[in-house]
Amino acid sequence: MIRLLNVVDEFTREALEMLVQRSIDSDQTVATLERLVAERGAPEHLRMDNGSELTAPALQDWCRFSKTGAAYIDPGSPWQNPFLESFHSRVRDELLDVEEFSCLAEAKVVISDWREDYNHRGKEALSQCGRRAAHLVALPGRDPVSCAPGRDLLQLLVRSLLDHGGRTGEHET
Repeated sequence: MIRLLNVVDEFTREALEMLVQRSIDSDQTVATLERLVAERGAPEHLRMDNGSELTAPALQDWCRFSKTGAAYIDPGSPWQNPFLESFHSRVRDELLDVEEFSCLAEAKVVISDWREDYNHRGKEALSQCGRRAAHLVALPGRDPVSCAPGRDLLQLLVRSLLDHGGRTGEHET
């Protein structure tokens, strides 16, 4: 079994991290967030479900010390987090349901490649939005459309781990 910790920017829809391990605890979650914050700056909020690795004191302390708000979705309420639910559905449909991983190392490589492809597809869509916006600016009576991300809207989404049982080999790497 593998577990995934997915961190997604809610505004840009970029998958910032897809941590792949046999188990993931709150300390690994905090270490992942620390690395992302060092690269990109702290978000205003983390939107999370109520998984044990996301409600642990280590993550709550990290949120308090980094002045990042924690917004937990209610149990059984996926409509409170529709983008991430859609992202996880895509991960399952395009990746986990079609791949068989022989070991953890292979899973890490394949999932990392999928994340890069997913992010590239998102940039192409954003580029299309920019071209449409430039076209709309030229039309009389239309306001320009802005596709530029705003740091004040940045939120990281952290979701509890996706189990992918029965598809990986039994040996550890």
